[in-house]
Order: sequence, then structure tokens, then C-alpha cells
Amino acid sequence: MKSPTYVSNISVTNRKQTASFRIVSLMLAIAPLSLMLAFGSPANAQTSTTDTSPDWTQFHRDNMQRWNPYETVLGVNNVGNLRLKWKNPIGPYLNTPQSSAAVVNGVAYFGSEDHNVYALDASTGEKLWSYTTGGNAVYSSPAVSNGVVYVGSADGNTYALNASTGDKLWSYPTGVSLSPAVANGVVYTGSVYTGSTAGALYALNGRTGVKLWTFTPGDDIGSSPVVIDGVVYVSTEDGTMYALNAITGFKLWTSGPLEAANSSPAVANGIVYFGSGNVPGEVYALNGSTGTIVWTYVTGLPVFSSPAVANGVVYIGSADGNLHALNAGTGAELWSYYTASTTFTSSPAVANGVVYVSSDNELDDTGTLYAVNASTGVKLWSYAAPGFLVSSPTIVDGTVYFRAGDYASERGNTYAFSIGADLFLRINPSTATVHQGDLLTYAFPVWNLGPANADFEVLNTQVPAGTTFDYIRISGTKGLGTCTTPPYEGTGEIVCHENSAMAPNTTWTVRVTVKVTAPAGTVITESATTTEDTFDPNAANNTATVSTTVQ
Repeated sequence: MKSPTYVSNISVTNRKQTASFRIVSLMLAIAPLSLMLAFGSPANAQTSTTDTSPDWTQFHRDNMQRWNPYETVLGVNNVGNLRLKWKNPIGPYLNTPQSSAAVVNGVAYFGSEDHNVYALDASTGEKLWSYTTGGNAVYSSPAVSNGVVYVGSADGNTYALNASTGDKLWSYPTGVSLSPAVANGVVYTGSVYTGSTAGALYALNGRTGVKLWTFTPGDDIGSSPVVIDGVVYVSTEDGTMYALNAITGFKLWTSGPLEAANSSPAVANGIVYFGSGNVPGEVYALNGSTGTIVWTYVTGLPVFSSPAVANGVVYIGSADGNLHALNAGTGAELWSYYTASTTFTSSPAVANGVVYVSSDNELDDTGTLYAVNASTGVKLWSYAAPGFLVSSPTIVDGTVYFRAGDYASERGNTYAFSIGADLFLRINPSTATVHQGDLLTYAFPVWNLGPANADFEVLNTQVPAGTTFDYIRISGTKGLGTCTTPPYEGTGEIVCHENSAMAPNTTWTVRVTVKVTAPAGTVITESATTTEDTFDPNAANNTATVSTTVQ
């Protein structure tokens, strides 16, 4: 086990691109975003964000830690049951898919190598809209705030798009833009370069795109900014970390130059954590108020991964192939997990006791997504992608989202994995004794046994032979739903859509009333099936049948 120190280009070629090129473009994708309150007055920028949403609105989440403390569905005991929920082969595999998804209000947003920004239905993977930028790839990871998607493009612009429609609201020429951060109505974004000049950090009005201030450090910006407690933290290629006043752009302090920094910072409990992209591959912890080095940990090889911080532990990947877990207060290594990653550009994400991280192996052009016990470093689950995997995972409401290439199909796939929701259907007739001419009501309670939300349930049944349709009622969920039925006194199929989502341990009930037309001695048989958009791990209890004899 390596000990911390209290103080203080490799170019590998694969058949798609060089590692040195990828590292430059990955700065646009793995660098974190920052999203606090949107569209407020810049004068309020010193107010901290209260992180209360389970959504993943930006690369580092609202808490600047790549940790989702609101995830309750996936955990140590069930993550091994993850199954593919959907896969969308959207976008070409021109380069390795690098933009990581923001998932907000049931929609997944990301950039693509085909110049587009996409919005997919998070439940089904269906494309909702796309917006084509002015050219070149969109490596940037989006930030979503108050119905607006902010994203940078390699065409040199930062864009603001309507989150519902994809319509362009404004754009600003920031140079090759990194992943933006949004706080109190201000968009902060850095650029790798602008023409022949070094990069700069921009603060833009979130509603209009008007420039509020710029900070030019004299070297290319090496990370995307994070914003917390009225301070913007950003590093440059020479390894200098800057702290700036979020309202004015005034420099509060600098630390370094240390080592070249392509790892974007995470901030927790007043400490700024980030890694260095040069050998010996150091992980730094700086005092957020002064820039003083608290501790340094040496991995031995470059650190391009951005850290995640949860429950007093820093999780970060290194080109030594390991995911490292370090004590956030001292830098002491708690454990490491070897992934065989050759550059380890993906950044870990933490949710409910599990660390999720992607690996990239340039020696055989493969990638794997891992789920690791956050306390012990023991692997709980993995998925081998059919190509390179450098984007970072996102975990929201029991679903893991990530992007990976597919060499065979030459497409860039977006994946969603879930443990699913177990629907349980029964049919309960209103009476066991019926006569010709009686009204008979069938109740179809659909239980969601969990553990995930069940999205858009559908009940399929019919008016049973020997009866005619009378009326229908729905109860249970907030949206209740809609049904297609035969006409009054007609026969045929009945299809009901819940049109929303059922939380675990809730019930959606459809009641169908029919009139008995069959004579005495006739056996009336009713059957039904329920389905959902969410993966169902136990389809055996999705059908039910009941029979009643006419007296």
C-alpha cells in the first residue's frame, strides 16, 4: 500500500486515434461541469447550492463530488443483477464517444462526434431531439439548468439550447470549449485555445449569452471549472490551480505550478482534489480557502481521471490501471482495484456504496464498465463494451448511463443498465357467484415489487366471451392513465396505459365492469398481461387468469 507525501507524453497509438490527441479532446469531455441555482442575479453567486435532486445535472453533479447521495435503488446487495435496459447506436464512431450524459427530468443529454447534441428518453432510449453545431465533434459534457442545456463544441462555441425542443437560444465564441459550469444564472466555461492565443475562462449570462468577464491565465485551461460557495476553481496545463471570485473573476489565490493538470477538480468540505497528467502521477488535496497543499499521493503514472468524493473517501483512476480509494483527510490509500486501463481517462461515480468506473485498454481496443464496493474495492459487476470506453458513468434512479464505441458497427452507443422493476399482476372478480344479466367487475391490481421505478406500464385484457362491456375505472398512480375500450355493450380488446411511473411498493389498478350474457353453466374466463418500459426481472408473474361459472 502506497503512502501519501505531505507537500508536493506518452503517445500510444490505436487504430482510431493517438492517446495524445485523445487526451486533448478528453479535456472537453471528462472535465467536470458545475451547476448551482439558475437564472438568479450574479450578485447572489456566493450562495451555495443546496443539492436536493436525484438528477445528475452536470458532470460533477450539483455537489461538485461526482457522488449521488440520493440513489436508493442500486446498491451493494443488488448491483450484480444489472441488465441492459436499452442501447441506442446513435452517432458515428469517428472517435471514441467522450461526452458524458446529464440526466434530468427523465431525459439524457450528451454530445456526439457527429457535431450533434442529443436528447434521449431516459426510460426507453428513444431520440427526442438533436441539434447540429457548426462543425467538429461535441466532446463537452452538458450542464442542464432551468430548462436550458449548456454545452461546448469543438467548433469554438458554447451553446444554450432549449431542453425540451433542442432549439438554439444563443451561442458565444469561447474557443474550443470545455464542459461548462452554471451557477446562479452565470455560465462558466474554459477554452483550450482561441486562435493563436492561450485559453481563457469565460463567465456568460445564462439567459442572454452576454460576456460578463474573462480571465486569461497565460496558459491553456487544463480543466473545466467548478463553482461552489462563490468561488470558481480551474487549473491550467502547467499545473497551476486558480481560485477566482465567481462574481468578478478576481483572482483569490493560485497554487503551483505543480504538475500538468488535465484532471478537473472535485470540492468537498473545503478541500479541492485533482490529479496531475505527468509522471509520477500525483493526486493533490489543496485548502480551498488558501491553496495550500494539504497532502499529495503518488500513483506512479499520469492521472487524467477526475476524482469523486463520498463519505470521506476520494476515488480516482490512474494510468497505472488502478482505481484508487484514498482517505480524503490524509491521502492514505485505503484500497485499489486493478482495471487494466492503459490511460484511465474515465472518471468514477459513486452512489449508495458503489463506485462505477469505465476502463480503456488501448492494447486491444476494449473497454469495461465496473461496479466496485466503495468500502472494500471488491468488484460487484462488470460489462465488457464492444469498443473503447472513456466516457464517465451517470447513476440516476436505479439506472446506470454511459457511452462507448463499437468497432464492428462503427457506431457510438449510448447504454442504460438497470436491475429493473418486478411487476406482479392479479385478477380479482367482484363476486364468485354470477347469473345471466348480472354486472361483474374485474379488478386488475398491478403491483410494482421494485426495486426500481416501473415506467409506463401497460395492461392488456379483453371483454371475456359471454359478456359485454359496460364501463371502466382506473385508480392508484398520480397520472391514473388512459384506456382504449370497446363501445358500450360491445366486445373486444381493452388496452390501458399508465402514462407515468410507479414507485416501488405501489399499485396501479384497472377495474373493468361487464354484463353477463351467457346462460347458466357457462364458464367465463378472463385473462390479462402487464408490461413496462423498465426491464422486468421476473416476467412469470406478469400474466393472470381467472374463471367464473354462471349459475
